[in-house]
Amino acid sequence: MSGGTPVGGGGYVRQRLSQGYGSSGDDLEDDACSRFVSQSQTIPIPRTRTWTEILENFLWIASALFIVYYGDWHHNLIFLLWHDGRIRRIPLYIGMFGVGLNVMFFLYTSMLALGVRKSYEKWEISSTAALPFITVLGLLSFLLFCYALWPIWSLLTLPLVFTLFMACMVILPYLVLGTFKPQTDLLRTD
Repeated sequence: MSGGTPVGGGGYVRQRLSQGYGSSGDDLEDDACSRFVSQSQTIPIPRTRTWTEILENFLWIASALFIVYYGDWHHNLIFLLWHDGRIRRIPLYIGMFGVGLNVMFFLYTSMLALGVRKSYEKWEISSTAALPFITVLGLLSFLLFCYALWPIWSLLTLPLVFTLFMACMVILPYLVLGTFKPQTDLLRTD
């Protein structure tokens, strides 16, 4: 051991040179390994949602349902996307392809993260180097959707597409993370 003072039995005593230790007189260890960790500190407690978060999520979903159901007041959004001739088809299809790539990337990284036991390794495995590419792809898809749907709603296209995006962001954690929960390590005898 280094950093200590030799004593009678060949061992070393750790010296504390801080002024705080010299004045208090107590000789307690300050190492993290000497502290007792209770079971409640190791299990993460699920965070409860506040009423404002629940209300915000409900408003995003309700406004997206309103947009999908009423469309352009004559037909719903699904019918418009399939049959309206005012929509620019090529930018719409490229935007849908970009959204599909983003969804596949998120599913792939979430499946990789489930196999990792340590929480600090989850971000290392999820290839954070590709995040700028995914962000640019998402922005490009958003702009392509706005360009494709502009002839129908003109200036309202920006908030409509953003509202649909936010509703998907609110719904996605319930759909994806709920189905891919890791199983506990229990031995089965059947």
